[in-house]
Amino acid sequence: MTAPTELRDLAVEIAREAGELARRRRAEGVALAATKTSLADIVTEADREVEALIRARLDEARPEDGFLGEESGGGAGTSGVTWVVDPIDGTVNYAFGMPLYAVSIAAVRGTDPDDWTALAGVVYSPVVGETFSAARDEGAELDGVRLRVSEPGAAGALLATGFGYDPSTHAGDLATVGRVMPMARDLRRSGSAATDLAYVAAGRLDGYFERGLQPWDFAAGALLVREAGGVFRRPEPADVVRRLTLAGGAELVDELSRRVLPHV
Repeated sequence: MTAPTELRDLAVEIAREAGELARRRRAEGVALAATKTSLADIVTEADREVEALIRARLDEARPEDGFLGEESGGGAGTSGVTWVVDPIDGTVNYAFGMPLYAVSIAAVRGTDPDDWTALAGVVYSPVVGETFSAARDEGAELDGVRLRVSEPGAAGALLATGFGYDPSTHAGDLATVGRVMPMARDLRRSGSAATDLAYVAAGRLDGYFERGLQPWDFAAGALLVREAGGVFRRPEPADVVRRLTLAGGAELVDELSRRVLPHV
């Protein structure tokens, strides 16, 4: 059985190569390939090219593994390990020339996000040049520096969130923000869930909440948070549409849950 640290190191190598490809393509100019769930939910040609690169590199290194990517879907493997990939998390930022986007790569054992065991995870920010990485039971780090989640200070918690692309969901998301703000020092909305989770792991954010994330959005970031001593939780049943995600220190996540889901 391959050690999680070996999977992490492979993911770091591939994520950096993929991120540099994304950065080059952005400098050359972005071509929109399609919309997904709504007109605001876009995919660029670079998303597809970067995911194809990641998939090819993983096939070369570990042909027996499975794959689950945002753009190209899934493929079953025989090893029990599946790679969960978001080639450019923060595509709208990317398309508009904003530097906050990331390559997210995770290796997991199992196929159900509620039950799988995360083995390794990497979130690489190409413009900033930062590599957040974790291996199961080995901790999380940022370019070799060990990470630890933070605890809110007296001024309150610095929190991050995101909104869905479907305009019909915005009122509910804003209502959630209203319930959370009494415990917040301030609120950030970056446009990249993977980056938000990496920042929680690094203590740059105290906590994070958002509805509607997909497995590739959080697979790597969830492991980063947990290996940095934090909690990653999806407290609602699997059949809930736009399921809630919470991350941060244990006490903060409990408080977020009480405010967002008072019935839980």
